[in-house]
Parts: sequence; structure tokens; C-alpha cells
Amino acid sequence: MKLSSTSFTDGQAIPGHLAFCIPDPAHHVCLGKNRNPQLSWSDVPPGTRSFVIICHDPDVPSSGDDVNQEGRKVPASLPRIDFYHWVLIDLNVTVNAINEAEFSNDVTPRGKSGPQAAHGSQQGINNYTDWFAGDHDMSGDYHGYDGPCPPWNDEIVHRYVFTVYALDIDNLPLSGKFGGPEVKAAMQGHILAEANITGTYTLNPALF
Repeated sequence: MKLSSTSFTDGQAIPGHLAFCIPDPAHHVCLGKNRNPQLSWSDVPPGTRSFVIICHDPDVPSSGDDVNQEGRKVPASLPRIDFYHWVLIDLNVTVNAINEAEFSNDVTPRGKSGPQAAHGSQQGINNYTDWFAGDHDMSGDYHGYDGPCPPWNDEIVHRYVFTVYALDIDNLPLSGKFGGPEVKAAMQGHILAEANITGTYTLNPALF
């Protein structure tokens, strides 16, 4: 199975129009256009009945003490954890590509609605749901795609891994609120093939 994108090149930087936040000299960051990237896949194995798309950042700080704090840095040595940016399940087997901005075309304060989405699919909640939980202006359930916004003082460039899974079932047994961990658990024993590409992103001017 092969995965590609016309929106960015595997192993290279993700352009700002796909990001939740972009650099801003006056305020460190400002909101971006937050468009989902174009993705297309091929060499799908026989017996495939649906697809799952997951985007995650494996480089998120395990502690938020230094995140976006003036005069401080998020050290490269800090242990890192996964942050899910997109969880899309039950994508119809007849679909082998999605367009840029088809599922997200702006930042939506308090989150995009869900779980129902295009092509009979469902979108889980991403981890901005947790990140903004205590923010009066932004709290809500963030369904679908929300792009990169790593700490502007992080010493490392973050990676964003887009993975498409070919499954042998039409629908995962999930309902209500579900995220990346729930989808990964539900897929066990049903994955026929998978393919991924990785983009990079930073908001730290020292790493541009």
C-alpha cells in the first residue's frame, strides 16, 4: 500500500496553510488556515472494506510546565508523548483520495462538529479537545482535523505522521466520543495494510 500527498513532501516541512498556528513576530504565533492536506493511496489489498486515517504528533512534551513560557525553553531531552490531530474512520472503500481542505478549512473555536463526515465516514475527537479544556473561549469537542501548533519555544522540530489503514470491516464498533487510542484498539485484528508519510513543523524561529 502506498500513500502520497500533493500538499507536502514526505519528510519535508508542512506548509503553513495546513497548520493550526503560524509564526507571528509580534505574538509568537497566530491562527493559520488549518486546511487538511490532500492524500491519495494505492495498492490497496484485496478484501479491504474500509479505511481509517490517523494523524499524530509523537513529539509533544510530556510536561507542559515550560510550554510557551517567556524566557524558558522546552528541552529536547524532555520525554515525548503522542498527540492526535486527526482521527477519521469508516471511510468508504470506493474512496482512494481526499482533497485539500475537504474536511477542514479554518480554525473553529470550540471545535468542529461530528462525528458524521463525508463519504459515510466518522471523525473522532483530536487532542485539542484536552488542550483547550480549561480555555473559556476555545473549549469544546474538536472533531476531525486540526493541524500543527507545536510550542513556539520547543527545542525540537515536531513530526506529523499521516497513516492510512486498510481494514477488513465496513465499520469500527465505536460511537459517541472516541479518539486515537480507542480507534487503535478497535482496529486490532482488522488491519490488512497500512502506509504513512511524515511532515515536519516548528514555530520556533531558531529552528526555521
